[in-house]
Amino acid sequence: MDINAPATAAELAHPLRSGIVDLGSNSVRLVVFEGSGRNPLAIFNEKAVLGLGRGLQNTGKLNEEAVPQALTVLERYGAVARGMGVRPLEVLATAAVRDAENGPAFAAAIAERMPGVPIRILDGEEEASLSADGVLLGFPEADGILGDLGGGSLELVELGQGRAGAIASLPLGAIRLADKADGDIGKARAIAEAELGRLPWLAHGKDRDLYLVGGAWRALAKIHIAQTAYPLSIVHHYVLRREEARDLCGLVMAATRRTLERLPGAPSKRLQDLPFAAVALRRLLRATGARRVVFSANGLREGWYARHLDPVVRGEDPLLAAGREMAARFGRDTALPAALSAWTAPIFVGETPASGALRQAACWLSDIGSHDHPDYRAEQSFLRVLRQPGIGLDHHERAFLALAVALRYEPELDASWLSTARTLLDSVSLRRAEVLGAALRLAYTLSGGTPTLLAGTALHLGDGRLTLRLVEGGGVFAGDSVQRRVEALAAILGLGASVEVAADRTPS
Repeated sequence: MDINAPATAAELAHPLRSGIVDLGSNSVRLVVFEGSGRNPLAIFNEKAVLGLGRGLQNTGKLNEEAVPQALTVLERYGAVARGMGVRPLEVLATAAVRDAENGPAFAAAIAERMPGVPIRILDGEEEASLSADGVLLGFPEADGILGDLGGGSLELVELGQGRAGAIASLPLGAIRLADKADGDIGKARAIAEAELGRLPWLAHGKDRDLYLVGGAWRALAKIHIAQTAYPLSIVHHYVLRREEARDLCGLVMAATRRTLERLPGAPSKRLQDLPFAAVALRRLLRATGARRVVFSANGLREGWYARHLDPVVRGEDPLLAAGREMAARFGRDTALPAALSAWTAPIFVGETPASGALRQAACWLSDIGSHDHPDYRAEQSFLRVLRQPGIGLDHHERAFLALAVALRYEPELDASWLSTARTLLDSVSLRRAEVLGAALRLAYTLSGGTPTLLAGTALHLGDGRLTLRLVEGGGVFAGDSVQRRVEALAAILGLGASVEVAADRTPS
């Protein structure tokens, strides 16, 4: 069966699914994406850590023990993809396969196990370019240097104004660096410094951000998250200041294997590579002069996905796109969020564009608990928003949106599950989320979740008061629950409260 053949009518009835096999020096991974939205939605993600590139530096060949294991795994991935109706599917091979003497023979063996599936052996610049596309999908305004650390190579890209600039690929992957240095950290430092010194443009990263991609570097982030008891265990958009990153690298570089095994969050299959990943990061911090590091879960695989997107979709704001996509899956009426955005605008006069986008996103997300059990709508919505797969959301945005949406359902304010948001947000953001949550609660009480009823109401601020204006006979009346929620919103704003009923059809 040719997995990339045109889809049948029956297959077209199911959601579009596309897949990529990332064949790296350390791991082999299949990721299946569902749909073609702005934010990749991975519904299957399986990895096998095989170490195909281990020993390549000395032998010039792929790890002989790993090759048959890899072929078995790839045959499974082909079967999984067929069973899931994945189309297109593609295998992308990186440093180990492109540099090994037996790389072409290995690719031919893959073709026998996965008939009809394209296999591309990427050169260093192609790999770097795909990684850049993946990072820019999640960080459209990225400004600084991208480093993608694999087992065999380190891809480097200068990013600015949403575009990739200078590109390079260096033989500094964690496995290769360890092999070159014969396992000696001191030698590894010298090797990394010499290789990075060949790229003077890295100095353009001074006082900018360093975007980190790759499993070994993500492992460092997980260690730091565990060590510091950070309240959100999501690596994507996790940020460390320059000195924090240097200290973390120093700790890992100096640790014995036994010490690494005891570090919370340290992945057992990457322990021998972690010190060399730390060496590469510390030398890269020195070469770039970056002010902080920003971890990205996006890389080559998401870059491949991005290149299959409609250009219009790819150009959407990822924050608002995440809200729209979730509203389409979980909400009741996709016409309501725009009406809510306009309805809440009068109480957020003078907001910044970024704050306005967050408020709009909250309006899109505000009804995602409508199909949940009434007793758990607040908590379920909070966790769904906080942990959503939206790649354009940093941790502050996740916390703000989750809190605002949860408060729309009027939970107990001292509920323990709200603590994550309260820890991540400053006092100004907390108050803004509380105002927005109270406003959304009032809006849903008035409208029942329908834009038609909401259109017969309006909010007005003036003379130290918050006034709710209603249209007589519009299906909305100022009962006890409405009065109570108007007063609650006004109290948060520090204003008095009143309700006015007009006889005409325009409440404003």
